[in-house]
Amino acid sequence: MTAPTRPLAVITGASRGIGLAIARALAEEHDLILVARDREALARAAEHLGRPPLACEAADLADPAALDDLVTRLQGHAEAAGRPIQVLVNNAGIAASAPLGRTDDALLERLMAINLRAPFVLARALVPVMARAGWGRVVSVASTAALKGYAYTAAYSASKAGVVGFTRALAVEVASKGVTVNAVCPGFTETDIASDAIANIQAKTGRSETDARDALARFSPLGRLLDPGEVAALVRFLVSADGAAINGQALAIDGGETA
Repeated sequence: MTAPTRPLAVITGASRGIGLAIARALAEEHDLILVARDREALARAAEHLGRPPLACEAADLADPAALDDLVTRLQGHAEAAGRPIQVLVNNAGIAASAPLGRTDDALLERLMAINLRAPFVLARALVPVMARAGWGRVVSVASTAALKGYAYTAAYSASKAGVVGFTRALAVEVASKGVTVNAVCPGFTETDIASDAIANIQAKTGRSETDARDALARFSPLGRLLDPGEVAALVRFLVSADGAAINGQALAIDGGETA
């Protein structure tokens, strides 16, 4: 089956950062359902898209009941639109750093719930529908932490590596159905997560904000943080008809950090 004219697309974590950049990149050619935890922030983000989204849904993806309710609401939007959801962008995620001995169960479980369980549950609900329709795209935003080691990020890295693992397995499972499943793995990007990391460096080392930012920028051979729009451009390509042969990949976008 060829790509639908205006695929119905779900983007999680769409109120800011990479998720908002992805929403902007896809708005022209897709009908969007935007998901984020903060309803007001989501509404503000929707105002700045070139084309209004089909719907906005507030949900705490760490809450299993809220996640199940979101799945029901997404299915309702698809029924109302008269066509299936055929693009899923799992962007919502959180980051945290701590030595292994101070990584408690609560932190581990929250990282796994948002970064891994939520993408898995959403894919489980939506991919079979894509397969029946004969066309679909799933892109999950992972991290370079899924591909290499960073000190003090064992739980975060495990959650993102899990995303890569389920991406590869699911890609093989549905490849013959016209559905591709990929992950993108950004390095440090100009988002709230990077801002939090910079603040953490400042607090622990006494460095200035500029020095802390430079410490993150030095991870990349480019010597700078990524722009969210650069990640969004890659996602836009992967969900397009031109990305049909790219499947089961964990694509680093990091300026050469993992080269």
